[in-house]
Amino acid sequence: MSLAKRSFSLAGHRTSVALEPEFWAILDAEARAAGTSLAALVARVDSGRDARPLASALRLHALARAQAGR
Repeated sequence: MSLAKRSFSLAGHRTSVALEPEFWAILDAEARAAGTSLAALVARVDSGRDARPLASALRLHALARAQAGR
């Protein structure tokens, strides 16, 4: 399985994140349901991730949403 890379500006810096397409699908659906952009959702996850790598924080966030049935 290949990773899909997406780029964002977070706190004034460009960064790229590579995740499995299934995780991106969950995050995209959450952003659409919330009426926000994927970049805004990623920024929110980024702001609360402490020292965890961003890709890991996004995977855990998507997993929690999937387990909650969202």
